[in-house]
Amino acid sequence: MKIGVFICTSCNIGERLEVSELEAAAQDQGAQFVASREFLCSKEGVQAIKEAIQNEGLEAVAICACSPRVNWDVFNLGKVAVERVSLREGVVWSRFPVPGEGEESVDDSKEVAEGVTFKDELMALAKDYVRMGVAKLQTYNFPEPYKPEEEISKTVLVIGGGVAGLTAALEVAKAGHPAIIVEKEKELGGFVAKMKAQVKAEPPFDGITEPIVGKLISEVQENENITVYTGAQVTNIKGAPGLFTVTIKKGGSEEEVKIGAIVVAAGWKPYDASKLGDLGYGKFADVVTNVEFEEMAAKGELKRKSNGEPVKSVLFVQCAGQRDENHLPYCSSVCCMVSLKQAKYVREVDPEAKAYIIYKDMRTVGLYENFYKVLQDDPGVFLTKGEVKEIREEDGRLVVKVDQTLFGEEIEIPVDMVVLATGMVPATADDPIIPLQYRQGPGFPELELFYGFADSNYICFPYETRRTGIYAAGAVHQPMTIFQAMEDATGAALKALQCLKAIEMGHAVHPRTWDFAYPEWDLKMCTQCKRCTEECPFGALDETEDGTPMPNPTRCRRCGTCFGACPQRIINFKDYSIDMVTQMIKACEMPEPDYGLYRVLAIVCENDAYPALDMAAYKRLNLPVAFRVIPVRCLGAANVSFVKDAMSKGFDGVLLLGCKFGENYQCHFIKGSELANRRMENVAETLQQLALETERVTLEIVAIDEAEKIPQIMGKFVEFLQEYGESPFKGW
Repeated sequence: MKIGVFICTSCNIGERLEVSELEAAAQDQGAQFVASREFLCSKEGVQAIKEAIQNEGLEAVAICACSPRVNWDVFNLGKVAVERVSLREGVVWSRFPVPGEGEESVDDSKEVAEGVTFKDELMALAKDYVRMGVAKLQTYNFPEPYKPEEEISKTVLVIGGGVAGLTAALEVAKAGHPAIIVEKEKELGGFVAKMKAQVKAEPPFDGITEPIVGKLISEVQENENITVYTGAQVTNIKGAPGLFTVTIKKGGSEEEVKIGAIVVAAGWKPYDASKLGDLGYGKFADVVTNVEFEEMAAKGELKRKSNGEPVKSVLFVQCAGQRDENHLPYCSSVCCMVSLKQAKYVREVDPEAKAYIIYKDMRTVGLYENFYKVLQDDPGVFLTKGEVKEIREEDGRLVVKVDQTLFGEEIEIPVDMVVLATGMVPATADDPIIPLQYRQGPGFPELELFYGFADSNYICFPYETRRTGIYAAGAVHQPMTIFQAMEDATGAALKALQCLKAIEMGHAVHPRTWDFAYPEWDLKMCTQCKRCTEECPFGALDETEDGTPMPNPTRCRRCGTCFGACPQRIINFKDYSIDMVTQMIKACEMPEPDYGLYRVLAIVCENDAYPALDMAAYKRLNLPVAFRVIPVRCLGAANVSFVKDAMSKGFDGVLLLGCKFGENYQCHFIKGSELANRRMENVAETLQQLALETERVTLEIVAIDEAEKIPQIMGKFVEFLQEYGESPFKGW
């Protein structure tokens, strides 16, 4: 592969670095063409690169300038391979000879070791980065799109026929794709079909209106692109996105259909009120749930269950079994508006009737505050913050004792009926819903992180689940209102269609959209250790009876966790391989020993930690010049062999820098940093084999907005290594 290197001299690069020495380093590493000029990102600079590519027949170019996270569109040079070498953020904007924050005007002539100036060390860093960039391109192979042999299905399966499911199917159909709805009940509509009314979702958001579900059902039934199965259930899902084979059971018969992507809109169920005996449910006939009250209102039967008489007074208990560590620890978000709506029912049926709402916190999001104000202004509606301490029966009525009220005293309220605002429990809490025939089992994994909801990292990926090509929508995703569910379903439907398009084009779906590379196995070297199949966060791998992995490329997110897990190093990407990283490490030059000049390899997650490094540079924070940074797809893609190669080369230490993991994880690939942390035991074994201290390798986590932490993390690690001394492998 003919490689060209282009070095930018702007943005302080030419001021602080000797460009001629960088050019020589590139040539020594094997670059066939080297050039430098100012402002490579300018129109003239890009044109000069393109002309060199054409005239010199270059197949790959290293742009030695700014971070790969900026000007990525400017340096999109077509069919040539492009490697970005960060001399601006990675060197001149983040390395300074004085402690503390850096300054734009600096004196690099300060001596840092006998006969060695800071400029020497800065140049060593820059030359290492140039050599690493060339070494990476020397091992680069052009990815090819993955094209399944089977025909890709364009049909989207929607599991659930409530407002979310109906909306998702309609959006898919509008885009020209077939949609299939599978609803377990005999009728479409879900819980909304049983409702008397819903809160208005248009300005001024201050009233109630007929449920929209009837209109959605009519539109679905009239749409020729939508097939509906009611009284049916999905009993089996095999294959992968674009290639799913789904079994639908209806009555005593089963039917197999080819499916491209799936939207799970299976909805919710009310929390089991029988667990709320302390609030009188099951003990007193006139204590009902909000769902039961809604059904009574829809039938026009707001009557006491105990004697059939019309209801004259109703007390609503908010957060019944919610925000409670003994029941549901979360807020279902819609219950306050439901109770306000039901209080309005009470007042509309009988203007003389009274409604009481006892709440922990009244939560009416956004402009729905207007609906809250309408009920506040109703003299027949009484609202107070408080805790229900007791419900008893007295003289044929229910008496509710409430303390911690806004009045600061205990009150007792006699009423005809008590309504418990029980919470929303997702259908996925105790049912896989998606009976996947995956090696890692059916359903979505680790839903306990989200209280059973089929949720994901809401900041980065609001619709994705842990199973590629399968998207959650509506109340199975998280508690939400009717119109929020419809918006959520629209988003999930569009993500499903995006998935189908990505599979058709042969690239990754998310988060590495447009990544055409995928992991490839040299299975003749496989020892069936099962690490890759067990550790894949997305269930992309099945396995044979003897434990040999069976890749499913359309399930793959290209995170490289399998690559990092493999002790045999038989998993590689075309553009990211074990040999590539090894050659990048070998391209770094080690200083002579006993000069007190340290070298540390930083293996850095490209999703959060690497952007934080860039942010440190923009803030001119001073980072130790000892570090050489190699960004990886995910910290889970860091193979133990990288550490061995680095330590054998003479690096004094290795820092793994990744995203936060645990309950509030921020890893784009769910558990990459967590897996890397678990693998530290294997790292320790490697270091012991090399007769090195295990403390020479450490793992730290950093959020994308924690740039200020990085100088301290890196500085302390260098100080720690200085206590141990230089690596005994340096100078070999």
